[in-house]
Amino acid sequence: MSIEKIHLRKLLRLFYAKPNIQRRILLEDVRTEEKKDLEEQDSGGDFHGPFWADAKNHVAGTLDLREQTKIRVASNKTRQRLYPLLTNGFLSVWEGKIRWRNEKFEFNPKTAKGQFSLDELGAIVKVENILAVKIWDGTGRAIYPYFAENPVLPIEGARLGFWAMQEALMEFGIDDFRILDVLRGAYFRPVDIPLQGNERVLFIQKYRAILTEWKKIRDERG
Repeated sequence: MSIEKIHLRKLLRLFYAKPNIQRRILLEDVRTEEKKDLEEQDSGGDFHGPFWADAKNHVAGTLDLREQTKIRVASNKTRQRLYPLLTNGFLSVWEGKIRWRNEKFEFNPKTAKGQFSLDELGAIVKVENILAVKIWDGTGRAIYPYFAENPVLPIEGARLGFWAMQEALMEFGIDDFRILDVLRGAYFRPVDIPLQGNERVLFIQKYRAILTEWKKIRDERG
């Protein structure tokens, strides 16, 4: 998937990555685009997809994430380090902050997703693979995962993430949104990080800089 049509979590990673890491990610993207038949190598790709599916099934009550993690690691040793860290990070938040003190909630098996266009950049941002639940008071929660080991998602990044979710997920209100930095077990809420009104300008500014660097790398490769 081109940088011009990108998942929000990958874009947030690019926004805050150190220049050398940012360049490496963009170079990988250019190489992928050149091959045409490869799918996007998001921050984790096939690695994070199975984990997040397992986390959702844990929330739904159809499996135990700790036990499933043992199975995943046994079947693929490349998961031996990060997979348990993702599991511990997720469960530290789910069991400690999200379960609303054991009050009833309803898991939504239908994955909420959306996208929005930034016409001035000729770009589309995708917001997908939301963990959606309805809690005891009838309100919804749309929990968006950030998986990257590096960089840590900063407060500003969470704020830009909330703005993007609001643009893409019209069926939810801003107070329904949550962002989970899974590895750190960091849980962001709009009530703690309110929008300031400059999110669109800042988002476009950062995205434009990424696109400029991406096109530069693409031109260098001829």
